[in-house]
Amino acid sequence: MTLPPEIKKFVDAFSELPGIGPRQATRLAFRLTHDHTQHIEQLAAAMEGLRDIVLCETCFFPYSSSVGHCPLCTDPARDQSLFMIVEKETDLIAIERAGAFHGRYCVIGSLEKSGVLDAEHERRLATLQNTITATAPDGKAREIIIAFSPTTAGDINAGRVAQRLRPYAQTISRIGRGIPTGGEIEFADDETLAEALGRRSTS
Repeated sequence: MTLPPEIKKFVDAFSELPGIGPRQATRLAFRLTHDHTQHIEQLAAAMEGLRDIVLCETCFFPYSSSVGHCPLCTDPARDQSLFMIVEKETDLIAIERAGAFHGRYCVIGSLEKSGVLDAEHERRLATLQNTITATAPDGKAREIIIAFSPTTAGDINAGRVAQRLRPYAQTISRIGRGIPTGGEIEFADDETLAEALGRRSTS
């Protein structure tokens, strides 16, 4: 059967989002039509609010432009000599939730399985290098923790990044193997993440 054009447009748009396929998008569309205007207006307002989100030019985590600054990078309680590199924003959220890390971050972005760093990865690593030089004591980080998921691709990419950053840190480490091989950081529970951070090994 042919869907109404408004629903088809909704399904096409939402199907492009990570983790949402055509089936889930179709269910969402019909659910919203049953809810009539209230939830549709709430969803529209929430989506419009995303226009106010900007990327921090230091750690590359999104924050609200209405705040005027990145709360992660401007928090004076954070250790300025300790840095962690994560692949995705959801990884950072999971680590913050675990409460076992109190340094600064760099969200490098989704990495290729081949271990090749593209221009955006290189730009973000260069920004991290400049941040360390400008803010860390003696221009060198006490430790850089590479928090990539323990997959084959994660291991390859971690090796490349560690080699690149070695002149900028006294120690470069990786989170421990509390997370199952092949698992994803963003799906690990708080206790597992805290234990993995405690068992990190030098790279």
